[in-house]
Amino acid sequence: MAGDEAVQHLLDGFLASLPGVVPLRALWVHGSLALGDFQAGRSDLDLVAVLDGPITDPEALQALHRSLEASHPLATGLHCSYVQVDQLADASRPHPTWAQQRYFERPVGAVTRRELELGDLSLYGPAPTSLLPATSDAELVAFIRDDLENFWYPASAKRKPWLADIWVDLGLITVARARVTLTDGRLITKREALDLLPSLGAPLSVVQDITHRRYSPAAAGAASAAVGAASASGSAPASGGVLWPARRGFLARRFVRSAISDLLR
Repeated sequence: MAGDEAVQHLLDGFLASLPGVVPLRALWVHGSLALGDFQAGRSDLDLVAVLDGPITDPEALQALHRSLEASHPLATGLHCSYVQVDQLADASRPHPTWAQQRYFERPVGAVTRRELELGDLSLYGPAPTSLLPATSDAELVAFIRDDLENFWYPASAKRKPWLADIWVDLGLITVARARVTLTDGRLITKREALDLLPSLGAPLSVVQDITHRRYSPAAAGAASAAVGAASASGSAPASGGVLWPARRGFLARRFVRSAISDLLR
């Protein structure tokens, strides 16, 4: 399914071990793996495990994730939320989650729920559309506006986080994806968001930087025509050097802040 033997090996091992530590009903896929934009070794493996009951031994579950991370190089990108089947209808309820190499609680929000519906991909058990209540367009719009206003806009006022690749990448991609969803209700992939960003006024050097890091050299060369043309003409400043992370962070958060202001208006 994933098109990569290492990814498939990791998913097979995770699925073989999971029923031993949680009462597993189903294991669903969302994000890039479900929507056809997955890049092995670069994209996260985004999963939702549906359970027949509560997690009785959280330590054993955390140990499973740590063991996978110690034995498989791709396992640090394996993220999974654990949702009891009788709690699927409540989109605001937080659930145990393993992501970014830590265990915490967060809701399975409207964007994830819509991705689950669209992909409708199950590695084990019933498919998402057979158990998961549908997410309305109004719920999706409300979730995105709240995320922009109460998370990303305040975050754009901070400097330090934007020195990290993940903030730059997700900040710009989130804005582009939000623009499309708020305009016509569609969810687009991260790659489609990157192609859209130049037309939204995103700094071309930053878009090029993201494209280079997230995709293979061949894919990066075939990325957005606007980015390629700008680079060839020299209108996008060259990245690199010790000052580039700070410059990149400044450009990224300035664009994100301005774009969110426009979207919320």
